[in-house]
Amino acid sequence: MTEIPCYGRFEQQFQSENLSANPFDTAFKAIFQKDNRKITAHGFYDGDNTFKLRFMPDSPGEWTYQTFSELPALNGHSGSFTCTKSDNHGVARVRGRHFAYADGTPLYPLGTTCYAWVHQPESLRRQTLESLKNTPGFKKIRMCVFPKHYDFNQNEPEIYPFSGNPKNGFDFTQPNPKFYALLENCIAELGEIGVEADIILFHAYDCWGFSTMDEDDNHRYLRYIAARLAAFPNVWWSLANEYDLLPHLTEQSWENFAKILQEVDYSEHLMSIHNCRGFYNHSRPWISHCSIQRQDVYKTAEHTNEWIDQYNKPATLDEIGYEGDIHWGWGNLTAEELVRRAWECFVRGGYAGHGETYTHPNDILWWSKGGILHGESPKRWNFLMQICEESGGIDYLAERSPWDVPVGGIEGKLYIAYFGFNRPKYRHFHNEHPYLGKSNLPEGSYKVEIIDTWNMKITDCGVKRREELLVELPARQYMAVRFTRLTELN
Repeated sequence: MTEIPCYGRFEQQFQSENLSANPFDTAFKAIFQKDNRKITAHGFYDGDNTFKLRFMPDSPGEWTYQTFSELPALNGHSGSFTCTKSDNHGVARVRGRHFAYADGTPLYPLGTTCYAWVHQPESLRRQTLESLKNTPGFKKIRMCVFPKHYDFNQNEPEIYPFSGNPKNGFDFTQPNPKFYALLENCIAELGEIGVEADIILFHAYDCWGFSTMDEDDNHRYLRYIAARLAAFPNVWWSLANEYDLLPHLTEQSWENFAKILQEVDYSEHLMSIHNCRGFYNHSRPWISHCSIQRQDVYKTAEHTNEWIDQYNKPATLDEIGYEGDIHWGWGNLTAEELVRRAWECFVRGGYAGHGETYTHPNDILWWSKGGILHGESPKRWNFLMQICEESGGIDYLAERSPWDVPVGGIEGKLYIAYFGFNRPKYRHFHNEHPYLGKSNLPEGSYKVEIIDTWNMKITDCGVKRREELLVELPARQYMAVRFTRLTELN
């Protein structure tokens, strides 16, 4: 019997020459069953008279399936396979206000943005994957299905998501299977290096007509891509990058899009929608987490805990600005400021997204085309990931935060105070705040560490009781102090 690892892909293909007028509209599904559990997976047309059926089993044991379709060549097929145990952690899930894989392993989705890397030549795609492989602080990448037409990204892709070309136009009723095979290969390669693919389904930066397809074409496209990608464990759905720049799509349009994805995607991948100006209503039940672009020119991560509290969902601050030197204000931050925002986000309970926009003679900017990382922030993302893994998913602790220093942690166990652009010579952590009446830390003894978030160094300051917590600091910016609570000293 065929063996498929847990969270691997079972795939069967079927041939038929008696196709309908548009084979992409052919209804084709299968019911997969293990014990008393039944799951419906949708098949799809892959060109050349070929249909494919994919399924991602999520528990070991024997699975059976049976196909259903009005097309005789696709109807009534049955079979079975054995799902074996594997070391694949599975699909990302929300766990409280944080994330974990399906097997319970914590996931800290610090990520990056690289919109159109899939649409670049193979050599550049290879460079992008190698850069990601060498940057373990990036566990997620935001990437577009459709190519992008915008500053520094004027080149035409080699292959398009639909049949046709820019000169003669595109047939939006005919998805291009060769493009989706390329997209799938990129997603699979990301999975091999432990990176989640945050798939942006719509965006406004377009000169081909993909952003103005009609309702039927949009729905066909969503059903098609969901059927193809539901069997990939490292997929996240982002309905849009800057949904509010697509004014012809109403709130009902987005609600309908989400309903289609939920219907076709049996794996229930995480789903979000990303803003330019105003937020979508993140309290909608289909939205798994808040994917946020800043709304204020100066303040970004400072609001993280407020958004998490408002929607009671985890937050990824996917656009907090970009390290670079281009003319746009969002794309010429220093590395220090980008890293500061990432740490501010972290101690307030969220996960920040990296971006890089340094000018290049051939317009190869990481933010859009990928390639090689040139900035100073990626290595600091690696360091922040180390702190995440050591500390766990921390929450903002308002009752432990003085007016001028955000404190995050795990109540009763761990506390991290972050000073950002402030640079004190010392700090008392044992007294109640003289104005707000808040106690910085509860009674107990603590292992005290100073974290230099820019120089990526951790200094062990030993163990101290709360009443001894006068911490000497180096009077430099971007410092944090971590307190790990221990048992009482004798």
